Amino acid sequence: MRLTAGEVARAAGGEVVAGSPDAVINAFTNDSRSVPSGGTCFVALRDHRDGHDFVDAAFAAGAVAAIVHEVPNGFVHAGDRVLVQVADPGRALIALASAVRTRLAGLEVVGITGSTGKTSTKDLTAAAVAAGRVVHANPESFNNEIGLPLTVLGADERTEVLVTEMGARFIGNIAELCAIAQPRIGVVTNIGMAHTEHLGGRDGVIAVKGELLEALPASGVAVVDADDPITEQLVARTAASVLRCGRSGDADVRLTECALDDQLRAALVARTPWGEVETRLAVRGEHQAINALYAIAVAGSLGLAPDSIAAGLAAATGSRWRLDLERRADGVVVLNDVYNANPTSMAAALRALAALPATGRRIAVLGDMRELGRESDAAHVEVGALAERVGVDVLVGVGEGGALIVEAANGVETRVAVADAAGALDALDVVEPKLQRGDVVLVKASRAVGLERVADGLLLERDGCRT
Repeated sequence: MRLTAGEVARAAGGEVVAGSPDAVINAFTNDSRSVPSGGTCFVALRDHRDGHDFVDAAFAAGAVAAIVHEVPNGFVHAGDRVLVQVADPGRALIALASAVRTRLAGLEVVGITGSTGKTSTKDLTAAAVAAGRVVHANPESFNNEIGLPLTVLGADERTEVLVTEMGARFIGNIAELCAIAQPRIGVVTNIGMAHTEHLGGRDGVIAVKGELLEALPASGVAVVDADDPITEQLVARTAASVLRCGRSGDADVRLTECALDDQLRAALVARTPWGEVETRLAVRGEHQAINALYAIAVAGSLGLAPDSIAAGLAAATGSRWRLDLERRADGVVVLNDVYNANPTSMAAALRALAALPATGRRIAVLGDMRELGRESDAAHVEVGALAERVGVDVLVGVGEGGALIVEAANGVETRVAVADAAGALDALDVVEPKLQRGDVVLVKASRAVGLERVADGLLLERDGCRT
């Protein structure tokens, strides 16, 4: 969105204290290391680090303006450096996004939430809708009170559909995000155990995810899981019309066929109110076929034809570290799914490991699933039992949760628990010497465990070859 520094200051309740109020701003970021060229404004947020310490770095990287609480020590006043001073940069970011959303009155906004699959569903939805409309969507998982406003600010007068992802850390969180984005279409992918520690158990998850459906207008559309009985509790809270997606016979958007190829990509057929959609996804895992149903429902409700939806879905690419599949020169396959983990996504990853053709062994490096509260121990035990059932040959557990997974997988012949202290690097030292040609290795844990270091280490150069 193109704004002047003066307009930014007025919307944010601040003032321009350096540079020209006529300076043009058309992008916003809170990361001084990633400053898009041409009119970017850096927002100096105070979180685990103080953004004011990086204002100079942002200007050096090409920013034209910065939103600050105070003028940073040592700031060099120059004609082309604009400072907008506000009481609270975080609240200013929200106020700016709200102002831009109001200005874009004709914008269709899609809000996506759920315990799992939010980012993948967002990626698929954006791709499906982009087949016929001008779309803007958040990069990766920009789904909180910082990421969502940045997503809204990334839209402009050309944008027809804005696809947003909404996460939650507390009751009322999604309601606040909806107040900014004002979605007309809302998607709840599922209700699971992710983040139950902070939301007060599964009932808390139901309550906060339902805030999205409550925020929809009567003219809106609620897209929900047809296969979960809890869905009826959610749809009772919305005045919008409802589209149910899943395998159930009464689903409005129903998965009728699904088959994985040897790269775990799903070919699917879906029956919809707008006609049959047949496509092959580039993203991996059978669970992505269900995520694609939500995308089909959104695109169909926006008036796209089945053929266009199918073409858009086929072109969709996923965010990083979600069942990324890479093959080493020595034939070892690494399945990198380390972006995050909860019981539902862990089960999907293990089933993907089982479905992947392998001439060698199936090896799983699994770490803690965080933020599960009182359900944590039982959830890790169930993952261990599932690893045994799907035929994992070698199991390496990282951290306390990983140890519980290993302990529960009694039928897995080779099991190793790695202490949490060194974690990922110790796991790499355990796994690498065991690898043989044809082995497939799944690496998965909550993001905080840092198991991307295992996946990266397994893909380093071997014997002079990039693998």
